Amino acid sequence: LDTAVHIWEYKGYPALSAAYLTYRSDPEYQRLHRKMLSLLRSRKSQIMLEFQFWPTHPPASKGGLYELRSYMLKSGTLLEWEQNWRIGVECRKHHEVPMGAWFSQLGDLNQVHHLWQYPDLQVRKEVRESAWSENGWPETVLNTVPLIQKMSSRIMLPMSFSSLK
Repeated sequence: LDTAVHIWEYKGYPALSAAYLTYRSDPEYQRLHRKMLSLLRSRKSQIMLEFQFWPTHPPASKGGLYELRSYMLKSGTLLEWEQNWRIGVECRKHHEVPMGAWFSQLGDLNQVHHLWQYPDLQVRKEVRESAWSENGWPETVLNTVPLIQKMSSRIMLPMSFSSLK
């Protein structure tokens, strides 16, 4: 309950570098950053790239809840995971619209995240159960589970200032 997740989208590495320069030189940002540091117990950053077959897009509607699923893959298995999820995401699209998926480039490597939106937990349960009836979904799970070292699921609610609220 006391975790904040920020997903910032930049149009390539030049835009990311420009943002870093701005943050480092903006006195107001520096003041807020120092204030925020006193409130943090830990902080973690990753630089991610989106999968081409799963482009990021805004939610169909505002509000609801968001699920961030994270997978730490065994080294050397990212391409195999991607090949299987190309099929899997098509199966899931019959039941829900995925918001995006990314793989790590800097920070913890061999990590994949994907983001889903649901009106509530009951709908999440129903959608996930209905996916099993789709041709290709059970095979996707069967083929990708052996590639995973660790996985987690996080339910998130948008903060009052979020553009997703």
